Amino acid sequence: MARKKSAASKERNSGSDEPKSGSKKPKSAEPKPGNTLADKLQRIGVRREQDLVLHLPLRYEDRTHLCPLSAVKAGQTWQVEGTVVHCEIQYRGRRQLVCLIEEGDAQLVLRFFHFYPSQHKALAPGRRVRAFGDVRESNFGLEMIHPGFQIIDVGTPLPDRLTPVYPTTAGLAQDALRKLVRHALGRNPAYLGETLPPWTREPRRLWGFAQAIAYLHDPPTDASQQALDERMHPAWTRLKFDELLAQQLSLKVHRRARSRRKAPRMPGNATLTNALRKRLSFTLTRAQQRVIAEIRRDLARSEPMQRLLQGDVGSGKTVVAALAALQTIESGFQVAFMAPTEILAEQHYRKLAAWLDGLPVNIAWLSGGLPAKERKKALAAITGGEAHLAIGTHALFQDVVTLPRLGLAIVDEQHRFGVVQRLALRQKGIGDAHQLMMSATPIPRTLAMSFYADLDVSVIDEMPPGRTPVATKLVSQRRRGEIVERVRKVCAEGRQVYWVCPLIEESEKLELQTAVALHAELTTTLTELTVGLLHGRMKPDQKAAAMAAFVRGELNVLVATTVIEVGVDVPNASMMVIEHAERFGLAQL
Repeated sequence: MARKKSAASKERNSGSDEPKSGSKKPKSAEPKPGNTLADKLQRIGVRREQDLVLHLPLRYEDRTHLCPLSAVKAGQTWQVEGTVVHCEIQYRGRRQLVCLIEEGDAQLVLRFFHFYPSQHKALAPGRRVRAFGDVRESNFGLEMIHPGFQIIDVGTPLPDRLTPVYPTTAGLAQDALRKLVRHALGRNPAYLGETLPPWTREPRRLWGFAQAIAYLHDPPTDASQQALDERMHPAWTRLKFDELLAQQLSLKVHRRARSRRKAPRMPGNATLTNALRKRLSFTLTRAQQRVIAEIRRDLARSEPMQRLLQGDVGSGKTVVAALAALQTIESGFQVAFMAPTEILAEQHYRKLAAWLDGLPVNIAWLSGGLPAKERKKALAAITGGEAHLAIGTHALFQDVVTLPRLGLAIVDEQHRFGVVQRLALRQKGIGDAHQLMMSATPIPRTLAMSFYADLDVSVIDEMPPGRTPVATKLVSQRRRGEIVERVRKVCAEGRQVYWVCPLIEESEKLELQTAVALHAELTTTLTELTVGLLHGRMKPDQKAAAMAAFVRGELNVLVATTVIEVGVDVPNASMMVIEHAERFGLAQL
């Protein structure tokens, strides 16, 4: 039940009055630069009328029904009407606009933490207001936080259609945005003409373009709100088709342009690649050999290679990249090998340095944490062409870094870098370099074909022989003690364990196990084991030290956040416990 009138004075007297200085009438002023309607529209990507028509709703609200104020309950979304009893600015912890409305004996508080003087002025006592929003219980009864509202007359009809809610920005109200969109649609602009021929549209039962746009901006009452909100409605399907088609066409144009560019031909002479193959302690899988052949052919051509190499952790992507790098070096060119984190980049550096030890290959290591003297030496080797292989992090992007004979750019965990960054690395040389992007993120083939239409995709779909299949189990929190004992047993066998958490510190909203609290818990419980901690707020040298200690086997258990998600290889780690797995995306898992 909404609270009664007797509570009104309690709410009214609980906050301070607005300061007297606020009663002075503000002087009129010209709109500040960046605060005009055009500026606000530009902030949401609307620069032309066409952009306005294509500025589509985020979601929809059903404002076609009205609930009596006396029937409103907490925890649900309602539309109500009432008369303003009072409206004032209060200072209880933070500045807020508090408005009390009533209907009969029932009352409801409308509370705004972000508001404009015009809203305060509109909600004058005696005005009739219609409000829409989520209702919650407070110390003073029921209230709506930041409701949508309008001042109405008694008997003002309800909307007969669903109300669209648009992406907006500060100072640009939903009502104003709706009016602008309606005006643009009413002009029946030529750019709403059909974009697809009948033989493309009809077999797929696609709506007309103008029909879909009009429906999404102004859906009828009988439209499925769920289908609209979930973007499963046929009107959304039509626009998705157009969007995907436009993306594919643009990627096709990009690919065609790429075929006209020239990159160095790098057939190699097999001296270095054969030397590495002979010293490997393992046999390459058939999948690795297939992918190596694909990359070898690409590097020998004058068209710049842009290939995505996919493979699960442990499938052997690094050795494939190493062989591609050696083919490049055999041909007289340099290689840049970049990883998104210092931990992963250093792992690649150490592994490649061990594999290539004794071969006539100079490797330079470049990261943000290098001492000035070592950094200067590495830069001189890279810029002077003495370094055949430059390995590093984002530091390779910097303007001071030039690779005069860059032939191949290798980017590990490529999804962690933007397109501009990847292109910046490729353009460090003279002319176009070949590019090999690696990822352990599982991407379904059909999605890869659409999202990476401008790339060639190679997949290592076979694990090296002798690998134990990974077993994944979902375990209830009630069996937490069993998990701890299993960790103790695994460590007693000489193995190591990751224990991953989604948060670093306590959150008021999410009562989740945190890395800091878990580290304290396991340190107390597993007294015979050494438990380490790794999270993103640690300093780079602290993170590196924790990871290095785990790699060396000095830590039995490593409690970590997702800072470890990027491909760090610790062969001795045989178990991973993931707290609140529902908080992670599939790619992270």
